[in-house]
Amino acid sequence: MLKKRLDSFKYAFKGIRDLFKSEPNATIHLIAAIVALTLGFYFSISTTEWFFVIFAIVLVFSAEAFNTALEHLTNLVSPKFNELAGKTKDAAAAAVLFIAIGAAIVGTIIFLPKIMALFGLVF
Repeated sequence: MLKKRLDSFKYAFKGIRDLFKSEPNATIHLIAAIVALTLGFYFSISTTEWFFVIFAIVLVFSAEAFNTALEHLTNLVSPKFNELAGKTKDAAAAAVLFIAIGAAIVGTIIFLPKIMALFGLVF
């Protein structure tokens, strides 16, 4: 029983590694996450702000992982070009884009006033 639980973590970490190896956008999201975390520490953001930053980061990575899984499954089921398979992939990519835009808006709401104040600009 314990071995099965430990194996599930092993497979999950393998999935994370594969995600970053196969999806360039995951690396872009990682860089954005590191910037957001660094800014969070620099500006000593509140607990509530940390919640929204962490939630946005987790949501983006989760969406990217689901999108990648759906792409792999679609390629398995439909290895040749298929218009419906393409629409499936496009819809999954759109979901990631919606979430990434939402995360960027969260980051802007939290960090833009702090960055502007740092440079003496009134917001």
